[in-house]
Amino acid sequence: MTASSTRCCRSISCLAALLVLWLAPGAPAAADGIQVRQAALISAGDGYVLEADFEVTLTHTLQEALNKGVPLYFTLEFELVRPRWYWLNATLANTRLEYRLSYNALTRQYRVGLSTLYRNFTSVAEALEFLSRVRVREVAEAGALNKGGSYRAALRLRLDSSQLPRAFRVSAVGSREWTISSDWHRWTVSP
Repeated sequence: MTASSTRCCRSISCLAALLVLWLAPGAPAAADGIQVRQAALISAGDGYVLEADFEVTLTHTLQEALNKGVPLYFTLEFELVRPRWYWLNATLANTRLEYRLSYNALTRQYRVGLSTLYRNFTSVAEALEFLSRVRVREVAEAGALNKGGSYRAALRLRLDSSQLPRAFRVSAVGSREWTISSDWHRWTVSP
């Protein structure tokens, strides 16, 4: 091997090493996605209320699609189970809520919808802040949890890519740009 080919191999291996370090999972990446900040099940007079705070950050691709009029659907999933050693766990609550985030270019407003209720915002940051604060009334009835008992709760928020228009669903399969989700956040509830 000549000196020039050795130098070339070393520079290629150096570039490859830099590329690996740059793309490594431990390297700081864009903070796109959904993170659970806190979640709690709080006793109210007539039942239990779910309170959760998320940090929702859209990818550049999702932000661009939203600004071009593509609505984004987010699904909140919550479950509450009573563990049993002698049989299968008993599911006490299984709640699924769907949020719709859209942009109206005519009014230049973002809209977050939950069922038939809608709220308008002037910026995507305000809309995402509203979407990230979850307050769900009566996820379980007042007598569903026994004092001194131990229950397991789980919660997550994710972008429902199956609700995207067909052309975008093809792009969404296996793409990090189109799929953002929080991990399941699990905690123990002891009334």
